[in-house]
Amino acid sequence: MELQNWIDKGYELLMDFGPKVLAAIVIWIIGSWSIKAILSAVRKTAEKRNYDVSLKKFLSNLLNWTLKIILIIVVLGTVGIETTSFAALLAAAGLAIGLALQGSLANFAGGVLIMIFKPIKIGDLVETQGEVGVVKEIEIFTTKLTGLSNKEIIIPNGSLSNGTIINYTTEGTRRVDLTFGVDYASDIKQTKSILLKVLNDNPKVIQVPAPTVNVSELADSSINFATRPWCKTEDYWAVYFDITENVKEALDAAGIDIPYPHQVEIRKEA
Repeated sequence: MELQNWIDKGYELLMDFGPKVLAAIVIWIIGSWSIKAILSAVRKTAEKRNYDVSLKKFLSNLLNWTLKIILIIVVLGTVGIETTSFAALLAAAGLAIGLALQGSLANFAGGVLIMIFKPIKIGDLVETQGEVGVVKEIEIFTTKLTGLSNKEIIIPNGSLSNGTIINYTTEGTRRVDLTFGVDYASDIKQTKSILLKVLNDNPKVIQVPAPTVNVSELADSSINFATRPWCKTEDYWAVYFDITENVKEALDAAGIDIPYPHQVEIRKEA
């Protein structure tokens, strides 16, 4: 008689929980297959868009764990286990972690945005956050630049993604802005001709767009000429220094004076 009772109870349990367990198993199998398919599609999309390796790995792991946690909650709910408190606990833990890591999460979000939209890439010459340098490395939380004096500059990605970025490499060319002042006794047309010749004689100055020389200001003691040659981005400083030196030599050879400040000392007799 007692055996029969156990058999009856077992049958009741099987009828009550059997369909739920079977449904949970089916959901787990289908969910696991769906997660693999989603991850595979995400990886292919990331490869097509040429995302950074570290970003692809991080996003893949984050998506994998998020989907698995959701699947586990659904499976437990299908079996009949109350999951409301479990979900609330996860939400509270996520909120606490978010508040504790607020600054780091901003840098993380900035790093993700930079890696996805690619306003800069490794090797670019950029100006941002008051610094100028070549992009050395883009990480999840920070971006490293190599400064013009070969110093390493580390910028948080949160500030970088929310600030202004000047990318000198994107267009491939740069304009070199120079200003030269000559004495008021100098002939304007002759001076412009000399400056243009210096620009055109420099092999690193490109002709499209063409270099220009124009009178920009009639200053207190000089006629100032805005001198604008164009060059490849990597030749910027070479052109800047070469033009400055060559202009001085050419003006000296033509007898054109470059004015400079004078001090006059006046003494009064006792």
